[in-house]
Amino acid sequence: MKRPATATLLLAVMVLALLMLQARLWFGEGSLRHVAGLRQQLAALEAENARLAERNRLIAADVQDLKDGLDKIEEIARRDLGLVREGETFYLVLDRDAAP
Repeated sequence: MKRPATATLLLAVMVLALLMLQARLWFGEGSLRHVAGLRQQLAALEAENARLAERNRLIAADVQDLKDGLDKIEEIARRDLGLVREGETFYLVLDRDAAP
């Protein structure tokens, strides 16, 4: 039994359209692989944002401490500048095993 030419042409067009849609699903922008890559990038960026948000929170706490009192300023001066108050005794302990 022979199919009419229009039915064969319609079938060919539908098969071609199906193949094109499948190709778009598996390859190129918007494909499953592309979406999986974008999800990985999103997870990495969210982790980086969380790390930076924590750093910002710590910096904001330091700024608030500096605004509120002199304790934080004294702590920084002792640590970074070697502040020694009058009446205090400073001891420097050297490790003999450490390389010069």
